[in-house]
Amino acid sequence: MKTSTYIKTMFFLGLAGLLFSGYLSAVKLFTSACAFNEPCQYFLGYPACWFGFGMFLVIFSFALFGLFKNSSEKIVSIIITTVSALGILFAGHFVIPEIGNLFAGIHKAYTLVLPTCAYGLIFYIIIFVFSVWYLKARQQSVI
Repeated sequence: MKTSTYIKTMFFLGLAGLLFSGYLSAVKLFTSACAFNEPCQYFLGYPACWFGFGMFLVIFSFALFGLFKNSSEKIVSIIITTVSALGILFAGHFVIPEIGNLFAGIHKAYTLVLPTCAYGLIFYIIIFVFSVWYLKARQQSVI
């Protein structure tokens, strides 16, 4: 994958995650309710979507730095890989019990079929896979 293609892909995936988590965060901030009538997940006393927004903001920002060549491509890819790995752990921590509750019948249905944390998890996984793929391709081209 070309560097510019990788950076552009991370930019658009980061933007999509930022917009989605931003919507969830804004709904929680301005209405004190969680979007889509879901149970709110909290981490350290704050809504989990706020942390997701922060992680997607970091991914988006570093992809933007990469687009404008303000940071080296290697640093950008390492930071994006690290943040997406943390995002997988973070979102996965919330998704596993939510999916369990869905199958157990505790929570009947989600407006978007899956809990919103699951969509964040999917984005983090996609970003992580592309980032690891890019880093491996970059490492092999150096050898």
